[in-house]
Amino acid sequence: MNASKKDPTEPIRLKASRYPAVDEGTACTQSSFKTGKRAFLYIGMQGGRYKAMFKLQKSMSEAIKLAEKEPDRFEVGSTAWVTARFSADEPMPKELWEKWLDESYELSIASGTGKRSTKKRIPKKKTVKKTVAKKKSAKQK
Repeated sequence: MNASKKDPTEPIRLKASRYPAVDEGTACTQSSFKTGKRAFLYIGMQGGRYKAMFKLQKSMSEAIKLAEKEPDRFEVGSTAWVTARFSADEPMPKELWEKWLDESYELSIASGTGKRSTKKRIPKKKTVKKTVAKKKSAKQK
């Protein structure tokens, strides 16, 4: 790799760092970008190439098609994380990474809302109702 080439991850990192309430850290050898406790981007070097990982939902079908067409550049994981590999000579297309980055960030924000905690509370309410019903039934006997 030519050291004089510009790092193609810099614009991605810069945009990720400008979202509200973002913390940048390190996970293994990659930079990680999080909002709250939810990561939305892992990015860095791996195996002589650059790598970026995005969590996707709406764009998943697009990612799957890219992975089928270019399996050495795109990989879809089992947990909605999509990996893109690229070089300074063949950077990830700006329109693509911008769309995926926005989506990944939005998903990280959405997963931290009350929707998730509501889902957790529903089983607890059902369990409490069953317990109350059992106690009433035991008192009647």
